[in-house]
Amino acid sequence: MSHPNTELIERFYTAFQRRDAETMIACYADDVVFSDPAFGELYGEEVRDMWRMLVAGAQEFSLTFGSIEADDHKGSAHWEAGYLFTQTGRPVVNRIDARFVFRDGLITEHRDSFDLWLWMRQAMGVRGTLLGWSPLVRRMLRAQARRGLTAYRNHHSRS
Repeated sequence: MSHPNTELIERFYTAFQRRDAETMIACYADDVVFSDPAFGELYGEEVRDMWRMLVAGAQEFSLTFGSIEADDHKGSAHWEAGYLFTQTGRPVVNRIDARFVFRDGLITEHRDSFDLWLWMRQAMGVRGTLLGWSPLVRRMLRAQARRGLTAYRNHHSRS
């Protein structure tokens, strides 16, 4: 029999496969913290809106996941997403290692890590290959991701 937190991670990624953001975010505690190389660190409603934005805009999307491990306090998984990067129309396959922290049957921390340079090479072609290693370009990418999230949140504000 699998651990309840293993089932929680499976529920999260199964919902992600279906592009069901509301089921995904129901797996999170209200005070969830998320981080990844593109967005940096997000909190609470920012995290929930990030997933809403990403699944709503996903084109030619596919997702696989596995290597799930979990106990009462922490967990991990590996997932791979394929999609078109909308700004360039280029296909991307992103391979991601996720780490989780749990409290009361919910995810309180979700930290994704992936090779940002490899992602930039796929998403932006030659420009990403030449500039993806640069800390300045990485900061610009994060700022752009944050601007996109802010615009989404402003347009979809929940009063």
